[in-house]
Amino acid sequence: MSLRLGDIAPNFQQASSAGEIDFYQFLGDSWGVLFSHPADYTPVCTTELGFTAKLKDEFEKRGVKAIALSVDDVESHLGWIKDINETQNTTVNFPIIADQDRKVSELYGFIHPNASETLTVRSLVIIDPNKKVRLIITYPASTGRNFHEILRVIDSLQLTDHHKVATPANWQQGEDVVIVPSLKDEAEIAQRFPKGYKAVTPYLRLTPQPEQG
Repeated sequence: MSLRLGDIAPNFQQASSAGEIDFYQFLGDSWGVLFSHPADYTPVCTTELGFTAKLKDEFEKRGVKAIALSVDDVESHLGWIKDINETQNTTVNFPIIADQDRKVSELYGFIHPNASETLTVRSLVIIDPNKKVRLIITYPASTGRNFHEILRVIDSLQLTDHHKVATPANWQQGEDVVIVPSLKDEAEIAQRFPKGYKAVTPYLRLTPQPEQG
């Protein structure tokens, strides 16, 4: 199966380091970040899981739940978590799915035959509270993920879901945003963006970031 943006993320039940997981029940009304790892006891993945654990507060304030996946079993995961906690000076605070039968990996397209017939690639999926897939990123096995970028994308998605704006290149929380081209009524623009806007061109209009909520 090949997931695309806007697809409904498949539900599944699978064993994990935190017990049996029903994915939809785990997510509830939260956003979700599901990320796969080629195998347990791998160096890059160890740093990634450790860094994710350190982002607990950042994920929580955005209403996001993290969950990882590897094709090894629960016992292996639990041993690996001890290593992660010790070497990364943290405490893993999210489940790691034990996908021995590749059920979840097949559902989410985490097995790429040209990369490996058996191991999952380093993929990451962001899922919104409606269970829609909003972002898919796949990294090569040699390159660790940029979790600051993941937070930035979540900030952008949550902002643009509530306002008729888009975020420009390299945008960071608090910076100016772009009024979407489809919004042309000046009265509505004035109502939505009381701080005004700067028209760089008729189609590129920058405005201070609206308040969320």
